[in-house]
Amino acid sequence: MRLLFRSDNGEYKLTKDFVGDDFIPPYAILSHTWLAEAEEPTFKNLTDGTGEDKPGYEKIRFCGKQAGQDGLRYFWLDTCCINKANHNELSQAINSMFRWYRNACRCYVYLLDVPLSSFDNNYALNLQSWDSDFWKSRWFTRGWTLQELLAPASVEFFSKVGKRLGDKNSLEQQIQEITGIPALALQGTPLSQLGVDKPFLWMDHRQTKLCEDKVYSLLGIFDVTMPLSYGEGWTNAFQRLREVIDKREKCTQDLYLTDPRYDKERIVATKGGLLKDSYQWIFENYEFQRWRSAQQSALLWIKGDPGKGKTMLLCGIINELDKSTAKTALLSYFFCQATDSRINNATAVLRGLIYMLVSQQPSLISHILKKHDHAGKNLFEDANAWVALAEIFTNILQDPSLNSTYLIIDALDECEKDLPVLLDFIIQNSALPRVKWIVSSRNVSDIEQRLRPDRSQARLSLEIRETAEQVSLAVDSYIRHCVSQLPNLEDDKDLQAQVQDAMRLKANGTFLWVSLVVKELKNAESWEAEQIVNEMPSDLEKVYGRMLEQIQQLGRGKPELCRLVLSTATTAYRPLRLGELGILSGLPRKISDNPQFVASIVGLCGSFLTMREGQVYIIHQSAKEFLLNNAFSSFFPYEISLVHHNMFSRSLNALLQTLRRDMYKLDHPGFPIDRIEQPERDPLAAARYSCVYWVDHLHDCDPTRNATYDIQNGGLVDKFLRRSYLYWLEALSLCKSMSDGVFSMVKLEALIQGRPDKSALLELVRDARRFIMHYKRAIEKSPLQVYASALVFSPARSLIRGLFKKEEPKWITIKPTIGDQWGACLQTLEGHSHNVYSVAFSHDSTRLASASLDRTVKIWDAHSGDGECLQTLEGHSHNVYSVAFSHDSTRLASGSGDRMVKIWDTHSGECLQTLKGHSGNVNSVAFSHDSTRLASGSLDT
Repeated sequence: MRLLFRSDNGEYKLTKDFVGDDFIPPYAILSHTWLAEAEEPTFKNLTDGTGEDKPGYEKIRFCGKQAGQDGLRYFWLDTCCINKANHNELSQAINSMFRWYRNACRCYVYLLDVPLSSFDNNYALNLQSWDSDFWKSRWFTRGWTLQELLAPASVEFFSKVGKRLGDKNSLEQQIQEITGIPALALQGTPLSQLGVDKPFLWMDHRQTKLCEDKVYSLLGIFDVTMPLSYGEGWTNAFQRLREVIDKREKCTQDLYLTDPRYDKERIVATKGGLLKDSYQWIFENYEFQRWRSAQQSALLWIKGDPGKGKTMLLCGIINELDKSTAKTALLSYFFCQATDSRINNATAVLRGLIYMLVSQQPSLISHILKKHDHAGKNLFEDANAWVALAEIFTNILQDPSLNSTYLIIDALDECEKDLPVLLDFIIQNSALPRVKWIVSSRNVSDIEQRLRPDRSQARLSLEIRETAEQVSLAVDSYIRHCVSQLPNLEDDKDLQAQVQDAMRLKANGTFLWVSLVVKELKNAESWEAEQIVNEMPSDLEKVYGRMLEQIQQLGRGKPELCRLVLSTATTAYRPLRLGELGILSGLPRKISDNPQFVASIVGLCGSFLTMREGQVYIIHQSAKEFLLNNAFSSFFPYEISLVHHNMFSRSLNALLQTLRRDMYKLDHPGFPIDRIEQPERDPLAAARYSCVYWVDHLHDCDPTRNATYDIQNGGLVDKFLRRSYLYWLEALSLCKSMSDGVFSMVKLEALIQGRPDKSALLELVRDARRFIMHYKRAIEKSPLQVYASALVFSPARSLIRGLFKKEEPKWITIKPTIGDQWGACLQTLEGHSHNVYSVAFSHDSTRLASASLDRTVKIWDAHSGDGECLQTLEGHSHNVYSVAFSHDSTRLASGSGDRMVKIWDTHSGECLQTLKGHSGNVNSVAFSHDSTRLASGSLDT
């Protein structure tokens, strides 16, 4: 990128070409419509010092003068700052132009066809004339000006004589009416939130000199980089762009696990709204200000006991950062929740953070596409998803085009799987330029040990005296707000004051305590209010105990119904919908069939549960922990293993009753999953949880003691597989959970293997596992292929094919000749360009390493059945002859003909050590059992 500036002698000159990490000074940018090509000054004119007599030179003078008045020395025009004779430079400029406009401090729109006559001394009275000229301006009809309107934060409009007409904000109504572009788009809302096809509609009435430019001028709006091919025509250019967008959309859909923006909305709503006074104190806090302003302070850890308002504090910080950094930085966040197995693990955290980043800066998805093209959705879901996502995220954070970025993770202590690797990842990436982190958690020693403060890290404890005082004042504000909103106290200000005073004495700086008390006060008479507060314990655990006592005092069998609902909600792997909760808890049929009745039982469960949009959530992680640690021994009807067994058996019985062929009436076996819309009355609504989690509950129910009959020949599992297996696979595809099905079958086989008198069931499970692994991708793309290609191409003696022969398509009269049995080969892994010399499984059998004469080591997914190459390790300068995993599977050693041994980190792919000393080929390597030593064998005798 080159810029223009005015030299000391008054001449306009070009700067050097800024490339790579060169600092680009603040600049203004001009948007205009071109005169005849011969009338515009060119790159050659500026380098030669000529062209001042061209009519278009007046634009340079205007832009330079206006930029100077706005305190900017440098400015940019497309007519003369690009060397259009250099095809590579022109292509790079077109692909970069949206970013150049977006990064400009000011954008001036120079309207040649809004003349002087519209701006006489009666300008204020002549608005109608100006408005007419503005509406008719050619600028609104040109293709390239669309991105010039959308990209910059500041767009100012000027007449031919330099009279300022207004800006994008003050003229928003007129611009909307002229262009049909909604206000949200003009204000910079990401395209992902507006609809990916909108820019095509906005471009429809616009024109460009070259037909291909009508497509190329959209590249920046879509954040797409694409080689230019003038002469290909509009149709081919459009098709190429559409293919890139469609591929990116598919990748984004597969990456999606949850949208943290909606999680935030839900959390705020279920906690009764976000009160500004309850978090405003943080912006005056020294540690927060140091994190915000100091270049070297990149990580802030906010820690505190349960109920101290950490989550809502982070919601407040997110709101403020969102407002203050709009259009200048990226903001990505994630809320860990232990009560939801989808979002309580390290892989989910990375998926959520990456999803938000690519939604805001779509070009970042290029770091995902190459792997996604090969692996599809399994890239994000298989056993090695963390490894792949950690590498992808690291590359994104190191991308030179990445804007300043804020990353926020709430409730690290609720990350129940792979927390150590997540903490290590955060530490390793907390020193990157342009990236700042905030994390929150309880006071947990494991987190404390890893997040030790140094110059790049700050910590803010909500319990230390200075901060505790600020939190206490925030809780006081929260109490005043909540009490003032109680309908039963609104007419009695004196009683309000008494209740507030009593709550302040007991709250102990704990927002959750206040929330629980207020919930009880809402259902009380005014004369009871002060007594309720006085009787309420100040300790959270005692409050929970009191809530259980109140449930036990309910009459007419209601305590038993509450026990069923609470034990199920506590044991579930994710929040349940009312229909799911009714079935899984074993409520009487007359209650479980009616969501309103189930909701009534939820409402009786004290303040342990809350509902939003038909989904039931445990009010807080501390409440779940209390129920798990206390209620199963004194309140719930069964021990937790029996609750798991009940949820398993109820799941399978529900699936046996619900599942059938073609649940969504698609008819055609090739109907693609991407075109399937969930019916308004979804027949799978109450069965979705059971489809995904029935094996997990079987696994956790202590099956040797509680499910002996269920996993015998002829038992419940056997019955389900024989009657409903294919219908289950169809349902998994409709639920977009085929990968979960693969893991379920692997887990089920491991459960049954080795148990006596189950040989027939084990054989059936193995056949079913081969079936899903072999046809997973086909069924994933088109659910009804489970009855077509999957059955037709299965071995003749496949047990699943035999059981479901009636489901084979009748219209296939000549069927292919297939072997009798599944082949011995489970997978074929392709990717090396030369002979493979050595292979080794990791000790958990989820990965396979291969060493090749192509001088690389590859690590493969050996668990999910997709055969994905997770990593290619490059560094040896000769053939690689041997590989070996450490026993903890975190390290991989390789021996090579370059006479060296390398030790690799299996998560990041980084070469940790290179061991030298051999004078011949290294043909063998092996780790000691404790992984502290490594032996190598060589031809150096």
